[in-house]
Amino acid sequence: MSSLCRARRETDFARFPDSAPIVIDNGASTFRIGWAGEAEPRVSFRNIVQRPRHRSSGETVTVVGDTDPALMKYFDCTRTSIRSAFDDDVVYQFEYMEYILDYAFDRLGATSEVGHPILMTECECNPSFSRARMSELLFETYGVPSVAFGIDDVFSYKYNQKLGNCGEDGLAISCEFGTCHVVPFLKGQPVLGACCRTNVGGSHITDFLRQLLSLKYPYHVANFTWEKAEELKKEHCYIAADYMSELQIFKNNKEEAEEKTRYWQLPWVPPPRDEPPSEEELARKAAYKEKAGQRLRDMAAAKRSQKIADLEEKLSGLEDLMDHLDGADESQTTSILGRSGYLSQQEIKSDILKATQSLRKAKGESNGNEENADASGADKYPLVSVPDDMLTPEQLKEKKKQILLKTTTEGKLRAKQRRAEEAALREKQEEERRTENPELYFDELRARYLELSEKVDQRKRQKVNGNNNSSGAVGRGERLNAAQKERMRLLTTAAFDRGKGEDTFGMRDEDWLVYKKMSKENEEDDDGKDDDESELARIASKIQEVDPTFVNKHDAVEPAPDPHKVRPLTADDFKIAIGIERFRCPEVLFQPGMIGVDQAGIDEMVSISLRRLLEDESVKERLCQSILVTGGSSLFPGMIPRLESGIRQFRPYLAPLKLVRAADPILDAWRGAAAFAASSNFGKQTFTLADYREHGESLFHRHNIVYTL
Repeated sequence: MSSLCRARRETDFARFPDSAPIVIDNGASTFRIGWAGEAEPRVSFRNIVQRPRHRSSGETVTVVGDTDPALMKYFDCTRTSIRSAFDDDVVYQFEYMEYILDYAFDRLGATSEVGHPILMTECECNPSFSRARMSELLFETYGVPSVAFGIDDVFSYKYNQKLGNCGEDGLAISCEFGTCHVVPFLKGQPVLGACCRTNVGGSHITDFLRQLLSLKYPYHVANFTWEKAEELKKEHCYIAADYMSELQIFKNNKEEAEEKTRYWQLPWVPPPRDEPPSEEELARKAAYKEKAGQRLRDMAAAKRSQKIADLEEKLSGLEDLMDHLDGADESQTTSILGRSGYLSQQEIKSDILKATQSLRKAKGESNGNEENADASGADKYPLVSVPDDMLTPEQLKEKKKQILLKTTTEGKLRAKQRRAEEAALREKQEEERRTENPELYFDELRARYLELSEKVDQRKRQKVNGNNNSSGAVGRGERLNAAQKERMRLLTTAAFDRGKGEDTFGMRDEDWLVYKKMSKENEEDDDGKDDDESELARIASKIQEVDPTFVNKHDAVEPAPDPHKVRPLTADDFKIAIGIERFRCPEVLFQPGMIGVDQAGIDEMVSISLRRLLEDESVKERLCQSILVTGGSSLFPGMIPRLESGIRQFRPYLAPLKLVRAADPILDAWRGAAAFAASSNFGKQTFTLADYREHGESLFHRHNIVYTL
């Protein structure tokens, strides 16, 4: 057996005679093994198996029970998980059971064969196939001479009967790791036909607690391991005397709920405080910033020098080209233009003007008069004045585009000039009205402002709502401003002019260049306000001249929402509060339906077990006067009072009832089995390998030991 680390082995195995029985309490939670007649088991460990791989060598090792987490960091546990040989307190996985027995016998001190009789505990009504496989494993693998199986709850009851805690007739309520059982006793022997079982136990409470905490604190799920949940369950959980009343306390009584709440502080390191930088640090940062700024300035200067040199070289080449064209005849001019890639001398002059302006801008010089700086219409559209018979087909296409763009630009300029003249005239008329009757003028401004404000608000609502004709809203075409409508008209006109009545504009890729160029040249018009908004702003300014307290609501800027600020984490963010979970999780023993198990609770199981007894009421009353509660889950505070109140609901009025907890609910089963194995009658209760080979599995149908201590 390859193991993680060899634990301490017992050294006195050879001193025990071959007739000394070995007692095994094979519980779903804990495996205990020891010698008959002793008060404590020699070896106890968690009944689980894990098989990780070593990170460096790749060797698979067998890990039985709990191990030191510091050692597990050397192993890859991502491809394996914790395994158990049990399924609802019945052993099914005998491969894992063999690993567990190897480890247990090795810890006990056995070398090769065990060679001692075995008494092993099992659950109530254990299936025959499980007994058969376990017997076969013990006989053939470990050389055991004889085996006996006994029920752990019965051993616990008989041991407490020996101590005087219960009588010959009574009930044993066992709250175990994976299940809960109720076993009636008559004349000191269990009545297995009347026992009752529920598949809910301590493991379900631990899983439920882990799930509740994970849902309550989703950012700390990694801290809620199964082992930690088991520890919290044992330390803080309790049974509520009245579940609904306890819920009301946590709902209404805050002070009492706070007293019953327990806290678990997760590891937390406070963030470092931001101290103001020292003078040296500030000086160092300023020097670094100045150095970086100087580096950027040097890079910008070098880039500007290179750009100036390129522009001067380009301008010199264009001027040489113009000088060459001035001294050439017509045929030579066409040849020179073809080689240079230009269509006309006007295009070259336009490039010279643009290069000159770019060069002045790069040098930081003033461009002089803005009117002289702007290119003339002939420079922008050099092909418009050239006759068609002097142009190639490609030049004719370009000429049509330039005509369209020139027409659009001139129309824009004329419309802008017309609006300026109308505005000047309107200002003159308003000034006359204001002089004649100031009050009437101010009232007219107010009325006009309200009218335009409502109009602008309605247009904004239409843009938000979209094209919803059923509600009276308008579509996209009706929401266009004046500049956009004019542009659409020009594009439509150009399409029909080119297609001679047919709309063919846009079929070729170069047609879309018109859209791009028009959008670029009319960018300021698109970004500006429409006529109504401009008029509204003008009227608002006039009103503010008369009434300084007036506020234009369309100019009001809505306050920007505060950006989400990340709150620094504190120790309270790493504090886990365990309040209602303290009694909600153990409540599944009485209400299994809380976790989806449609079975009876342990208080109702007592009533079911009594109904299965074919005895009169006097016998049942005698049984209820000696009820022993055992098992690890019986250690919850409040278990006995809650069981007593629950059982009374199923018993007649004023019927006698007495419940007592076992002397040691965890170890009493092994101690009772050890006392039974040490008695003189134990040898008569076992069966050997020869008996198993002779009778087979039918042997286990009638194998029921007589429990006497």
